[in-house]
Amino acid sequence: MAKEGPNWDGLLKWSIAHSDGTSPTRNLSEEDRKWFMEAMQAQTIDVVKRMKEITLVMQTPEQVLKDQGVTPADIEDMLEELQEHVESIDMANDLHSIGGLVPLLGYLKNSHANIRAMAADVVTTIVQNNPRSQQLVMEANGFEPLISNFSSDPDVTVRTKALGAISSLIRHNKPGITAFRLANGYAALKDALASENVRFQRKALNLIHYLLHENNSDCNIVNELGFPRMLMHLASSEDSDVREAALRGLLQLAHNAKDGKDGNEKDSAKIKQLLQERINNISLMSAEDLGVVREERQLVDSLWSTCFNEPSSLREKGLLVLPGEDVPPPDVASKYFEPPLRSSTANPSSKKDPEKNEIPLLLGSGPSPTYTNNQGSNKGDASS
Repeated sequence: MAKEGPNWDGLLKWSIAHSDGTSPTRNLSEEDRKWFMEAMQAQTIDVVKRMKEITLVMQTPEQVLKDQGVTPADIEDMLEELQEHVESIDMANDLHSIGGLVPLLGYLKNSHANIRAMAADVVTTIVQNNPRSQQLVMEANGFEPLISNFSSDPDVTVRTKALGAISSLIRHNKPGITAFRLANGYAALKDALASENVRFQRKALNLIHYLLHENNSDCNIVNELGFPRMLMHLASSEDSDVREAALRGLLQLAHNAKDGKDGNEKDSAKIKQLLQERINNISLMSAEDLGVVREERQLVDSLWSTCFNEPSSLREKGLLVLPGEDVPPPDVASKYFEPPLRSSTANPSSKKDPEKNEIPLLLGSGPSPTYTNNQGSNKGDASS
C-alpha cells in the first residue's frame, strides 16, 4: 500500500466547518483527533482485510466452496465487491502483494461463464491506466487466458469482457501489443467484427483504431485480413456508434496509406460509393437527428477529403456545421487514444443492488469501500 494516506486531520476540520454551513473551524481536542484518525484508518485496514478474505476464498478449491454452500452467484457477488475495492490504484497494486492476483486470473478459466466474465471485468479495472498492474498481469501469464477467452469462448459476453480486459492491458504497453500480435489477435478481431453482437463489434473497432494509430506497419496485416471491406460494411450499420467507429478505422487506414502506397482504384470507388450513401442518408435526416450524428458528419467529410483531396458535398449543403455549431469541429479521433480516468472513489451504490442477498457467512461482511485510500490517476484503456 502507499505509505501516505489521506489527510484525515484536514478532512475532519473541513467536515466540522461545513457541517451546518455556518460554524467556523474549531480547534480539535487531541481526543477527537485520535478518535477520528483511528476510525478512518481502521476502515482502510478493514478493506485490506476484506481483500485478504476474498483472496482466501479465491484460493479455495471449487468443490470445497460448493460443500460450504457457496454458489456461483455468490462468487460473482464477491468479484463485484473486489472490483469496487480495486478501483483504487493502490488497492489494485496491493492485490498481487496479498496473493490475490493469481487466483483471480484463475477464475478466467472457471467452468461458469458469468464468473469468467466477471473476472475479466475485475482485471479490466485493475490494469486500466495502471502500468504497474499491467506488468504484474503480464508476468503472471494473465494474457493467455484472456486471449483464449476472447478468441474462442462459446459465450459472447465472456468474449466481449475478455476483449475489454485485453484492450486495457495492452494500451500503452508495448510488450502487451507484441503479445497480442504473436497470439494472432488480429484474426480474433476479424471474428469479432463478423459477430452480430453490437457491443462486441464496438470494442473490436475501437481497439483496431488504437492499434492502427500506434503502429502504422500493422496496416499491412489489416489489409491482408480483409479488414477494409468489413469496415466499409459496418460503416452502414444501424448502430450509430458502430458506424462512427468503422468510419474512424477507415480514416486511420486512409491516413496511414498516405504515408505508404495508395490504395487501388477499386477500393477508391467502393469508398466513394459508401461515403456518398452516408451523405445521402445524412441529407434526409431531421434537424434533431443531424445533431446526434455530428461526429459521423465530421468523419464522413474528413474521410472524403483524405481520400479524394476535396471537401465533401456536406459542406456545400450546409450539413457539416449546423447553425449553432459555430465552435471548431470536435476532435473525432484523439479521445479514443486515451482511456477514461480511473475512478477516484469507489461507488458501491452504482453497482450493488440493495435487494441482493448478502455474501455467504463464509466470506464475512465487508466495509463500504468509500473510505479506501483512492488515488486513481490517468496513467495510461476502453472501452465502450
